[in-house]
Amino acid sequence: MAVEIKGHPKAQQTQDLTAELKPELKPDGLGTQPATWLFGYGSLIWKPELPYIHAQPARVKGYVRRFWQGSEDHRGTPEAPGRVVTLVPDAQEYCYGVAYLVSNVEIERTFAQLDHREKNGYTRLTLSLNLASEDTFANANVVRGITYIADDSNQAYLGHASTTQIAKQIFHSIGPSGTNTEYLLELAQALRDRNIDDPHVFTLEAEVQGLLHQG
Repeated sequence: MAVEIKGHPKAQQTQDLTAELKPELKPDGLGTQPATWLFGYGSLIWKPELPYIHAQPARVKGYVRRFWQGSEDHRGTPEAPGRVVTLVPDAQEYCYGVAYLVSNVEIERTFAQLDHREKNGYTRLTLSLNLASEDTFANANVVRGITYIADDSNQAYLGHASTTQIAKQIFHSIGPSGTNTEYLLELAQALRDRNIDDPHVFTLEAEVQGLLHQG
């Protein structure tokens, strides 16, 4: 069962969390140093900027990827927020992404970096990850891992809208980290490169590409 950790933990809370995760995270062939799995499903797929030891395909059950979170600090502004992805509960579905193994020597620094990167509404979530074996999930290895999620209780959450509305908002949004269009197109290409099918993302990509072609 997933356990949500509200807010950005202080140092002691982070230490408690990593201590809890240490015993199981010694993958075969990757050494014996305790480490923590981090799950990326958005920009962490194409721009991880993490000191990871190893990365491999992973999925989480019970969630889908949706452009329902507002971005006021990276791909938009408070006055004109962009849209970025979060995980939305859907009991029968899977969200596919990438799991990064980070040494616990580096994990607190990594959490501090991610806490800042994801500060606009995201909190940490501990959950079960299915790690692909030889690019298949038929005999997936199940481990505990951590991801960042923005649920509907945060002030920047935008929620559901039509594909056309979301595409237009993405097309017109820009923030300190660049255009919202770049974020969408980079994510779509990263998913395609990994043979991950995500109709929500690819439909938005097509809509925004159409807007780009219109000039």
